[in-house]
Amino acid sequence: MTSTRTTRDTTGLDRLDVDTHPARDAAAFRRIVAARNTLANAEDELRAAVRAARDAGDSWTIIGAALDISRQAAQQRFGR
Repeated sequence: MTSTRTTRDTTGLDRLDVDTHPARDAAAFRRIVAARNTLANAEDELRAAVRAARDAGDSWTIIGAALDISRQAAQQRFGR
C-alpha cells in the first residue's frame, strides 16, 4: 500500500486569494527567510562559543562582559 504525504503550509501563503493578492516578486519574503536562517545559525554559533568558553574555564562574569549582559543573565540564558 502506498502512502501519499502532503506537506502542510505553515506560512499561510496557501490561503491568499490570487484575485486580491496578485503574484509579485518574492524577494522580500526570501530575504526574511534568509535572515531568519542566519539568525538561527548565529544563535547556534553563540551557544557553541559560550560552551567552549565555559569548558576552557571562563567565568559567567567574563562571558557576561563579552555579551554586554550581567553574569546572572548569561548564566540564565546559557547555563546547563
